[in-house]
Amino acid sequence: MSQYYQVGDEVLWNPSNGVSALFMRSAHALAPETGLPTGLGPMRSDECQIDLETFTAFVSALVERYERSNHPVLHALMEGFIATALVLVQRGGAELVRSERVDGDGWRDVQVRGPATRLPGGGTAGRWAELSARYARSMPR
Repeated sequence: MSQYYQVGDEVLWNPSNGVSALFMRSAHALAPETGLPTGLGPMRSDECQIDLETFTAFVSALVERYERSNHPVLHALMEGFIATALVLVQRGGAELVRSERVDGDGWRDVQVRGPATRLPGGGTAGRWAELSARYARSMPR
């Protein structure tokens, strides 16, 4: 059995039920980190409609949250979901957006002991491109 993530009639992803359920639960678990809705509709008859604009804003906010931290455990917990979600954003023809809001939460996750996670070039864009390309090969439509 499998489920469909789609924008209108366009299928972006067709994962197994178990993978789909974990993806949905992960989205809802990460939503409080952004304060935004996920853009993922309910699963009805094995189909989930994605509001691409809302989903893209949600994923963009998750990437920003990731980038505000150098905590390797937070990064590890977020990476798989973000990379998977980026494939859906790309397949939907959207691009990440940068928030115009000023970050006023006043906190930053910091790794206290051990080396901080460093990404090539000092940024994460290359890492996301690499991860999402690798994930896309394993994500049937």
